[in-house]
Amino acid sequence: MSRIEVHAESGHRLGVANPYREGPADLRLVGPALGAWAGTAASVNSALIKVSWCAVLCLAVAGVLVAPTARRALRRRAAGGRAVATERGDGVWRYRGAVAGVLACAAAGIMAGGLHAEEARRGPLPGLAREFRQVTVELVVGADPRPTRAAGWGGASVAVDAEVERVLGADGGGRRVRTPVLVLAPADWQGLLPSTRVRVTARLAPGDGRIAAVLRAPNGPPHVTGAPTALQRMAGELRGGLRSASQGLAPDARALLPGLVVGDTSRVTPELRAAFRATDLTHLMAVSGSNLMIVLALLIGPPGRALLAERGGLAPRLGISLRTTAVLGGALTLAFVVVCRPEPSVVRAAACGLVALLAIGTGRRRSLIPALAAVVLLLVLYAPELARSYGFLLSVLATGALLTIAPGWSAALRRRGVPARLAEVLAAAAAAQAVCAPVVAVFAARVSLVAVPCNLLAEPAVALATVAGFAALAAAPIAMPAAESLAWCASWPTRWIASVARTGAALPGAEWGWPGGRRGGALLAALTAVLVLVARRLPRCPWVAAALALVLLLAVVRPAPLTRIVTGWPPPGWAYAVCDVGQGDATVLAAGAGSAVVIDAGPEALPVDRCLHELGVTRIPLLLLTHFHADHVGGLTGVLRGRSVGVIETTGFAEPPDQVAFVRRTAAARGVAVTTAAYGERRALGGLSWEVLWPPPEPGPVADGPNDASVTLLVHTAAGLSLLLPGDLEPPAQRRLLRRNPALGRVDVLKVAHHGSAHQDPGLLRLLRPRLALISVGLGNRYGHPAPGTIAVLRTGGAAVLRTDTDGAIAITGVGDGLRAVPRGHDAAEAGAALRGRDP
Repeated sequence: MSRIEVHAESGHRLGVANPYREGPADLRLVGPALGAWAGTAASVNSALIKVSWCAVLCLAVAGVLVAPTARRALRRRAAGGRAVATERGDGVWRYRGAVAGVLACAAAGIMAGGLHAEEARRGPLPGLAREFRQVTVELVVGADPRPTRAAGWGGASVAVDAEVERVLGADGGGRRVRTPVLVLAPADWQGLLPSTRVRVTARLAPGDGRIAAVLRAPNGPPHVTGAPTALQRMAGELRGGLRSASQGLAPDARALLPGLVVGDTSRVTPELRAAFRATDLTHLMAVSGSNLMIVLALLIGPPGRALLAERGGLAPRLGISLRTTAVLGGALTLAFVVVCRPEPSVVRAAACGLVALLAIGTGRRRSLIPALAAVVLLLVLYAPELARSYGFLLSVLATGALLTIAPGWSAALRRRGVPARLAEVLAAAAAAQAVCAPVVAVFAARVSLVAVPCNLLAEPAVALATVAGFAALAAAPIAMPAAESLAWCASWPTRWIASVARTGAALPGAEWGWPGGRRGGALLAALTAVLVLVARRLPRCPWVAAALALVLLLAVVRPAPLTRIVTGWPPPGWAYAVCDVGQGDATVLAAGAGSAVVIDAGPEALPVDRCLHELGVTRIPLLLLTHFHADHVGGLTGVLRGRSVGVIETTGFAEPPDQVAFVRRTAAARGVAVTTAAYGERRALGGLSWEVLWPPPEPGPVADGPNDASVTLLVHTAAGLSLLLPGDLEPPAQRRLLRRNPALGRVDVLKVAHHGSAHQDPGLLRLLRPRLALISVGLGNRYGHPAPGTIAVLRTGGAAVLRTDTDGAIAITGVGDGLRAVPRGHDAAEAGAALRGRDP
């Protein structure tokens, strides 16, 4: 038989002896890695004495399991190497060695977690934190300062991970310690590099187990006592060079490029961050193994061809041997860790990148699973806090899915005629989403329906942006003009990624609420398994597949007429709506078909954009921003997106300045004029008429700043409905409002001021006696809104109280006895019955 016939009979062009054929997966290290991970996660916040007994128990059981094997080895040695009789029960216990290995690694993880917790509790800081004492400490900055919203800490603007090395005052006695802490500090700390030593006198608060204490730094610049290391200075200069090179780019590219390359998200706006979160693209802004893999692939080419004469990449073209190429890959990995900071997340990314480097060096997927397991095992023992990190879990799951699930799905797609490259990309995106979505649901309580298509659309641009971005980073210290040119080249794929995120997030059904916690994650995992089984049979039923695809498309696009038919919201003839935007305000007055007056924009762009889409609003003759707090203006871009806006009207009190600048900058970019609402102004539009009752014209300080400068409207509709919209007025301004407007009387609808806080003037509430009191408030907010006392006063006055945190978005329809408030998901009849039940 000829060689060709042998190969044909084997079913492979290289025959049965093909050295590149994949063998069965090697899973021997998976069990020990999972055991160490579980042990560390269970003990990372536990007392050392308690977990020590658990570790001893695991080791004892492991010893019992391996004892028969040890006895047999001793007997064989005593018998001079001759075979000995097999003990009874060996068939049952043939896996005892593997189980013992898992238990031993679990014991190691338990001890690592317990020692980590003990280290965090050691020293005087935990006790001082429980007493909220003020201390002077010397600490070492551990990571780049990151923006925070910790307003409760005196307006702190950055959070800094650090390690206290010495406690100097307040009974610290000058003790040397190594205690992890979190510092909440003003913006003056923003430029600190890791390894910088700082002395600070701060107020303590208890930590969360991962850290021993939280320190509130005083206003002003930090007192630096030690410069950062030369390595960190070099990394900081490289990162700063990339920021400088990208300074002149378009806003999205300027914000996103440093994040794609080195994980620097300091310029990313909350709106862009929310768009990436809604489309499950946030992994692109975090340093991950994929970043390193892209650069390594540029050097060595596709992993599957690494051992072939036709291997790709720059290395063979430059005449570099495979062994030298592996060394260069290791050097690139070291440089990656230095530039992106040797934090646990970066170390994890480098380890995952080394897994990819192993594939590039061998071209065999079989060796990748034990390599990934080894990475997990070493990292959870080295940095036990990773064991409870959602980011670490998602990274491992995504990498594991790419190594185990994606190849099979890719092969199945190729068998059905899908081109090889497209099949590989589709399988990778689907596999990663399938295993990661249940975890995301645990902590985010949502499911993204656009994650897979958005990742598919963004992936081709990621490699281009990453390579050009790293080139700009390397060129910046040498030739800034060249770096700027490279950054400009990188800006095009970066802007594409941002546009994919924004477009996907703007779709009304981009993300759906889902039960959070472990039950929600388990439910989604079960549903995903069912969907995978169904998807395997869909090719046999093309009409069913087409129908399901159409249903999914409609669920994502949510055409307003179809949504109204399915959900019954908004009800026909709605006059006023309160959007569910979380802890903020965004309300809408109907002013004709597709037209509305919008009052405030909420804190983020996506919720208000989706609300206006559901209401069918395409034209906004007037957008009124009652005052410039972020929870009323932060979603401005969402209101402007895809809609014609005539004019933006605001209060005359231009504070806080950063939000004022944001409003004016955003309006100027869209060519929308910004004017100031005048006291006593009366206007009419599309069946609406309103009067500006506040703020007064006289200059002077306002009692509570922006809140008491809120533009307040008294609105009447052509049908006879009356509404008072007081923004966030506080009691002093509410009393002055009464004195200035003696004719003010009862209204049908009151948008309760300041999210229903306890700061209300009872005299105003008694005078207004609204039939409906609507509160825009976020679920689980940390301010305690709405106050039970405020709700009690409103109900005592005869009002039916509805709130967006429990009722969702609310629409008002009808007048007089037909007045109804329809929460989203209820029809008008149900809402009317509910309101009658609430009336006293």
